[in-house]
Amino acid sequence: MPPDTTTSTPEDHDSWKVLRRFLPYLWPRDNPSLKRRIIVAMLFVLLAKGVTLALPYAYKEAVDAMTTPANEAAMVAIAFVLAYSAGRFASVAFNNIRNIVFERVGQEATRTLAEDTFARLHRLSLRFHLSRRTGEVTKVIERGTKSIDIMLYFLLFNVAPTVIELTAVAVIFYISFGWELVLATALTVGSYIAVTRWITEWRNELRRKMNELDGTALARAVDSLLNYETVKYFGAEKRERERYGEAAREYAEAAIRSENSLGLLNISQSLIMNLLMGGAMAYTVWGWSQGRLTTGDLVFVNTYLTQLFRPLDMLGMVYRTVRQGIVDMAAMFRLIDTETEVSDAPDAPALVVRNASIAFENVVFGYERDRTILHGLSFEVPAGSHTAIVGPSGAGKSTIARLLFRFYDPQSGRILIDGQDISKVTQESLRAAIGIVPQDSVLFNDTIGYNIGYGSDSASEEEIRRAAQGAAILPFIEKLPQGLDTEVGERGLKLSGGEKQRVAIARTLVKDPPILLLDEATSALDSRTEQDILSTLHHVSERRTTIAIAHRLSTIADADNILVLEHGRLAEQGTHGALLAMNGLYAEMWARQAAESEEERDAAE
Repeated sequence: MPPDTTTSTPEDHDSWKVLRRFLPYLWPRDNPSLKRRIIVAMLFVLLAKGVTLALPYAYKEAVDAMTTPANEAAMVAIAFVLAYSAGRFASVAFNNIRNIVFERVGQEATRTLAEDTFARLHRLSLRFHLSRRTGEVTKVIERGTKSIDIMLYFLLFNVAPTVIELTAVAVIFYISFGWELVLATALTVGSYIAVTRWITEWRNELRRKMNELDGTALARAVDSLLNYETVKYFGAEKRERERYGEAAREYAEAAIRSENSLGLLNISQSLIMNLLMGGAMAYTVWGWSQGRLTTGDLVFVNTYLTQLFRPLDMLGMVYRTVRQGIVDMAAMFRLIDTETEVSDAPDAPALVVRNASIAFENVVFGYERDRTILHGLSFEVPAGSHTAIVGPSGAGKSTIARLLFRFYDPQSGRILIDGQDISKVTQESLRAAIGIVPQDSVLFNDTIGYNIGYGSDSASEEEIRRAAQGAAILPFIEKLPQGLDTEVGERGLKLSGGEKQRVAIARTLVKDPPILLLDEATSALDSRTEQDILSTLHHVSERRTTIAIAHRLSTIADADNILVLEHGRLAEQGTHGALLAMNGLYAEMWARQAAESEEERDAAE
């Protein structure tokens, strides 16, 4: 639909901005074959429209021939009727050939934009993913990508041909009937567009609210299902149903209002169109009564208006779809435009690790500007050493791991690996040099083999088996009926905690990094499993620079150096024996955990 040139709102400017941004996906610079497909498709649009505009002439001549009492006229009428039938078939054929030619263009545009959005989401910071609900994000992407193909089809094959047909019909009516019918048609089409736009803008607000409520309901459903076990633990099924039901009821009410407004729009459009149809045909009959027009002119006008009303009737739906598509695509583009908090410096080199030493130099960091976690933290981890980081909850232990992986950049200070500032090298090379075994090893909903091989995109089955052997999980895998092809379930829920940790260890062995980070890798396990995993981790960490973040001090007592954090500062450091001799924070933590262990043993007895 042509824009309203008399008024211009910020939303109008946003709509054109979205469409301009969308055009590169429609006309890709690096794909001439798709450009040729678009050109061929538009040629078939013009052919189909040309045939459609010629059909009423054949219909009119056939009717006029039938009103002439002559045998020759019957043959003429038959010829025009056959021509009319052939034209209708040609129009349908041209339209479908156009769709066949254009289909690849629409699918490629959808695929390219979906891939760009997906890649962009992975480039966004951890802060973004922690603050957004997964269900809402996926819904935005789903709506945005689905709208592309629909918008392409309607803009190119409905709006553009309708404008061509309106212009052609105006010229034909002026030549055949004069300016009166042209003026009536123009006023009717203008009124139709104005009413459609006014009601549709109102409906868009209802639709926008409905989408928000739909996203809320989906997010609550996803969140509840992901926390299935927690819901069961607390007997909260009824609570979750009521919580989801509330969002679903609000969505249903919004959907009812939206559908009711559609009924009002359809009634208004039908009234306007049928007023023109009745008036135009009455005008033709009046002209026939005066001898100026023929019987065929009645079907001539009727056929043209019927053909014109068909795309006009769809124009309301097209306008709503395009406007909604713009809203959905704008939401997706806003997602794409979310600022990348951590990005590579221009021409950043790859990290080169020859001597895998790590150093924090006066690092200051806080997740929020007014809440500092690390206060000028400095320490060194020599290459090949086993360093442990301990401290009370909230001391900043896990923050160190996130900074080392560069999920965030510190507000000030530097983090060095082998003397290279990690903020100056590429993130890909940095993360390739570090392996991690986290506290909660979340696995993909795929096979054990896939999850182990995830450590390297080129891992062979033999490498996967060697890694499984190194993580002491191969005997368990070999006992399974499907072996490495065993499905682990969503988030690895079909495996026990110890089995998941061993898969995570094997995954890191496949990666084979020079630096290993153990982020409370055994804190969620029972004592027996913990000892088994610790033995495996000791073997895995040999010949690697290892940082172990731990809560239970007994798991890191043999570390080469222990860093004790308190309130984001380095309070103490040294070996286990040296720290106990200091009789400071570490000794206090050790004594408290020893007493807790003694109480647990007494209770068990």
